[in-house]
Amino acid sequence: MNERKRQVLLIAQRLFAEKGFTATSVQDILDESQISKGTFYNYFTSKNECLLVMLEYAYDEAIIKRRELLIGQDIQDKNILSQQIVVRMQINREHNLLPIYESIFHSGDVDLRSFIIKQHFLEISWLAGRLVDVYGKEATPYAPDCAVILMGMIQHLMHFGSASPTGKVDLNRLVHFTTRRIDAIIRDTIKSNDILIGTDLFLDLPPKAEPPADAKNVLHVQLGKFLANLTDDANANGVQYAEFLLDEISADQPRVFLLEIIARSFHESFTNTRYEPEVREIIAVLWSYVDTLKKKDFH
Repeated sequence: MNERKRQVLLIAQRLFAEKGFTATSVQDILDESQISKGTFYNYFTSKNECLLVMLEYAYDEAIIKRRELLIGQDIQDKNILSQQIVVRMQINREHNLLPIYESIFHSGDVDLRSFIIKQHFLEISWLAGRLVDVYGKEATPYAPDCAVILMGMIQHLMHFGSASPTGKVDLNRLVHFTTRRIDAIIRDTIKSNDILIGTDLFLDLPPKAEPPADAKNVLHVQLGKFLANLTDDANANGVQYAEFLLDEISADQPRVFLLEIIARSFHESFTNTRYEPEVREIIAVLWSYVDTLKKKDFH
């Protein structure tokens, strides 16, 4: 995603949050962005697609940050799980996405509502998987129920906090509180073998995207182009990280732990710069490549 398209997305995001999705027209976005209608439709086929790209961008940001939080950590650490949950909430807050979600639900647009519902189920699926990481394989049949309960507690406590005189909610404190509470719930659910929803909840979810078969080659091309297009003002440490990644994936046996650590540093070096969208695309492929390496090590 180029910088200009990213700027148009940010402007559209602000307008959707301020005016509501339905009340915001393509012309409003054109006027605020100072671009032509042809440029807009070169980026997006419609206002709906503009919104979907925006939401997917935020979702991908959450995935990357959650992966980075696990680097070198114990997957059973409940504090890490809490931090990962907070990540998505912080992104929603930073990008002012909650008013946009609400406007979608009131828009009557079937496709958009379907997209939001699917994202919600993917979030539950992710959380259920992490609960299994924390509590062990025996929690698998009960994890979907407990994931829904955990998300419900968080949402209701959020609403209660927002309605308080201060209207302020400490996300970290709230999430850590609820994850401590779910500890007793999930253990009791396992002990009593009590299942309401079960794993059938995820039957209609789309399958997880498989890593590209040529992820290594894709990374070679992406990192090569990225380094070639950098200007003199680029972060020097970030450049070194990119060069290290390129060298490491070229090795006969790339070191997974080093790829993970340097990937996070590479990402952080270009955060809030014009290179961030391109770096994020590289990181997404890199994580897919790391997953394939881990599978090989496992087998």
